[in-house]
Amino acid sequence: QVQLVESGGGMVQPGASLRLSCAATGLTFSKYAMGWFRQAPGKEREFVASISGGGGSWKYADSVKGRFTISRDNADNTVSLQMNWLKPEDTAVYYCAVRFSAFSSPTSIATEYRNWGQGTQVTVSS
Repeated sequence: QVQLVESGGGMVQPGASLRLSCAATGLTFSKYAMGWFRQAPGKEREFVASISGGGGSWKYADSVKGRFTISRDNADNTVSLQMNWLKPEDTAVYYCAVRFSAFSSPTSIATEYRNWGQGTQVTVSS
């Protein structure tokens, strides 16, 4: 049974940094691309970042390019999202998910992902 557990959220001021982590169990982690998505109140879930199974390729939403960095540790079955220069519009619940596909490349297509975590709240406010 695949399980994803996110952690690292919190409340910070604009310009601050946070690092989110997602621990995965129940799968051969390195085979699959992983993604981070977020959902703000009243809005649809949106893509944030994705990383290939091997960790060598990435994809980012335009809104976070240059500020967020996705990484993974296949020895530890974790995927992380380093978020710098946070803005109020980054406020959302952040979710990680697995791209269960024969293709281990990153993608922004939400329907490609399965087994979403429970989410971790990130609030950016002064």
